[in-house]
Amino acid sequence: MWLFNSSIGRKFVMSLSGLFLILFLTFHFAMNLVAVFSGDAYNMVCEFLGANWYALVGTLVLAFGFVVHIFYAFWLTLQNRKARGNDRYAVVAKPKQVEWASQNMLVLGIIVIVFFVLHLAQFWYKMQFNEIAGLDLGVDPHDGYWLIQTTFSNPLFVVLYLVWFAALWFHLTHGFWSAIQTIGWNNNVWLNRWKVISNIYTTIICVGFAFIAIYFYAIA
Repeated sequence: MWLFNSSIGRKFVMSLSGLFLILFLTFHFAMNLVAVFSGDAYNMVCEFLGANWYALVGTLVLAFGFVVHIFYAFWLTLQNRKARGNDRYAVVAKPKQVEWASQNMLVLGIIVIVFFVLHLAQFWYKMQFNEIAGLDLGVDPHDGYWLIQTTFSNPLFVVLYLVWFAALWFHLTHGFWSAIQTIGWNNNVWLNRWKVISNIYTTIICVGFAFIAIYFYAIA
């Protein structure tokens, strides 16, 4: 099947999974932004999601998309290195039009993954997984507002999350428009437009996430 047997197919799968994760980031940002305006409203959203069947299905779909994206990213990187052979050790001048992020997507992706694991341990484990497993963690799985307040009252977590958002910004500014190009919108006019759109979108999302972290630290 061409999705697995060709580099174009593998790039297509990685691009679709990446765009899916971008949609999730949009939802997650909108959800977290609610906490800035109303703790009660945010907790209502947390309770609505919680361990309900639709939230569990969504979590499984998200996990699948994340695993697929990571797997294909490493697969393509290994294939590209194998194809280049010893040439990858040669010192060459990088063209000015090549973005720094495009040269470091794997490293940026690894940073994003590491901090994502931290995020899962800090929030998902204490909320949805806590509710599913019935753990006694001393945390109300529906009181997400308290958990956000507690987490971002710690300056170490604020700094770590800001580093994460910076790495995510670099990863997405290239990944967004590159995914669009891979799925077929690659003419010169629209490619340039998608680059602008990806920069604007990524900045809004990442600066928005950073604002939420700083806001809760400021009011702690």
